[in-house]
Amino acid sequence: MPSHGVRTSAAQSTNAGAEIGGLHSRSPTLPAGLLVRNRGGIDISIGLETTMHLTRDDLYSLEKYAEVRGDFRARVMAHKKYRQVAIGTHATLYFEDRLTMQYQIQEMLRAERIFESAGIQDELDAYNPLIPDGSNWKATFMIEYEDIEERRDALTRLRGIEDRVWVQVADFDRVYAIADEDMEREDATKTSAVHFLRFELTTPMAAAMKQGTTLALGTDHPEYRYQVEATPEVRDALARDLAD
Repeated sequence: MPSHGVRTSAAQSTNAGAEIGGLHSRSPTLPAGLLVRNRGGIDISIGLETTMHLTRDDLYSLEKYAEVRGDFRARVMAHKKYRQVAIGTHATLYFEDRLTMQYQIQEMLRAERIFESAGIQDELDAYNPLIPDGSNWKATFMIEYEDIEERRDALTRLRGIEDRVWVQVADFDRVYAIADEDMEREDATKTSAVHFLRFELTTPMAAAMKQGTTLALGTDHPEYRYQVEATPEVRDALARDLAD
């Protein structure tokens, strides 16, 4: 297991729409066995990683997790409900945080029966970089088509879309995603069905979010132009990711 990255497990969720934010599934949009190597690692964090990131002390043992998994999973699913935003009919942003990453790690440890210190640390190193640092949002961006041929055609047409995803706080300038800092996920002919994005906010933007201002999200790729406004519940959930 690499020291930084994100991967999928066959033992994890099979419902991309309901559970994908943080728990990457074997849905048609995300091939099983995805392995991501993080170039930048935690260097992209900006001062809060020691308090935001997870440690071994935050995790359940395998035995304890078996006892609490049902209740913990229900808590996480309820938490994720207001951390995902559909952009059009074929793309969704799933915003990650400390709890979604703990769930991802616990599920990986459970699926692969990892109990040794080195293996646990590998998972922590893999997923901690996806926890927001207090001035940003981090999200999994999924391009979702059920039909294989339709998806293949879309990934060709939507090449570069990961760089055209944006958020806008009130009347501030749009903030475009910093995409795939760990590795390149598109080639000369197509994009990937999954991307990892970071949206870096200014201090005034963060302050406005704390005050309950509006939040818009969208894409402006020539082949996929959509704009939506976050519900109050989503807006408030994302505001809580930002430092005071």
